[in-house]
Amino acid sequence: MDEDALPLTHEFLAEMLGVQRSTVSTVLRGLQTSGLIEQYRGGIKVIDRAGLERGACECYRKIRFRFRTLLSGTYAEPER
Repeated sequence: MDEDALPLTHEFLAEMLGVQRSTVSTVLRGLQTSGLIEQYRGGIKVIDRAGLERGACECYRKIRFRFRTLLSGTYAEPER
């Protein structure tokens, strides 16, 4: 997405990922404590995208590369 604010609830993320809501809440709380995101009612705001990317597994970078290669011009590159 081009936005830093994501209109996603814990419940929706849990359903989308196939995990319990409490698991999503625990993970998001850790990301917020690390200063990577902020949570608010009904949404999440990305504060440190580069930090999130550094913490992601290598599959994120591989998928991002493929999207850039196959769908160039479709997705805006994030400002760094």
